[in-house]
Amino acid sequence: MTGAARTKTRDIARAAVRAELAQVAFELFRREGFDKVTLDDLAAAAGVSRSTFLRYFGTKEDAVLGAFEGQDRRVADALRARPAEEDEWTALRHALDTVIERYRVDPAGSLETTRLVRDTPALCARHLEKQYSWRPALSGALAERAGTDGPTLAQSVRAAAALDCLNVALDHWLASDGRLNLVELLDEAFASLAAG
Repeated sequence: MTGAARTKTRDIARAAVRAELAQVAFELFRREGFDKVTLDDLAAAAGVSRSTFLRYFGTKEDAVLGAFEGQDRRVADALRARPAEEDEWTALRHALDTVIERYRVDPAGSLETTRLVRDTPALCARHLEKQYSWRPALSGALAERAGTDGPTLAQSVRAAAALDCLNVALDHWLASDGRLNLVELLDEAFASLAAG
């Protein structure tokens, strides 16, 4: 086996263990409440040591929010891939399909995760903090599409507004207990700003 194959196999195994630990953590948080569960509780439920759990997740928040890792890159890549003639606002809306894809694939699981994040102040704050860091990636992708040296103020505002539209749509979807169509909610949120 080559070094590259060994590394790839190790990465696959690490991702599988990480996913399993995240699932155990999510189930425990859902059952007991996020604030009541300690890192020691998580390690015990997963059948690993605390230090092993911490190797995969630096905090218990990361065990939940790890599901959202890399979304900024995926959205920025999708934004860069949008047709050049498409206006920035429309391109942003379609690029966010990469985020809501998981909601279409697993609506029940996504509803539970979204509810846990929104109903837990520590998770909600950390998630919004992480999402705030997406803005430079999105405004940078808009600047690349426009062929400018860096993002303009307008591009930065559009990136921020797009993320707010996503969050408002998710809040309405969550309030409906997943009955409303998230794609339609996001379309409506974007349209309300475009019409303004």
